[in-house]
Amino acid sequence: MNAPTLEQFQQQVSELLLRHRSLLDVMSKYGQSGTSVNRAVAKAVTECGCIELNARKQQFADDFNLEQAKTKLHHHISGDLCEHCKEAIQNELGRNMFYMSAMCNLLDIQLADVIDRESDKCSTLGLFNLT
Repeated sequence: MNAPTLEQFQQQVSELLLRHRSLLDVMSKYGQSGTSVNRAVAKAVTECGCIELNARKQQFADDFNLEQAKTKLHHHISGDLCEHCKEAIQNELGRNMFYMSAMCNLLDIQLADVIDRESDKCSTLGLFNLT
């Protein structure tokens, strides 16, 4: 099964969004769905335990080059998501994308254009894109 294009997904969202067609409703649902993504990740750590976090200060030296930084900096995660947690997080990310697409629809913005612009910015600015 092929994944739908961004345009197809955005059209599908447009056809399905009935109850929350107000921009304010979509904005609040988008924020709520982002919180649900965070909660699903937290539950993978605190309830399931399939992943663990060991967060600490990043040790970054001024003389690191890009390749050294990639190998020396840590993501603080150990372990792998179990199938249950991975599915839960994917579901929450999907809902988040649904409401992002809905917001794009209401504001007459193409999701593909958003991604294209961000990709161009990343390509142009490279590491200077980091905020």
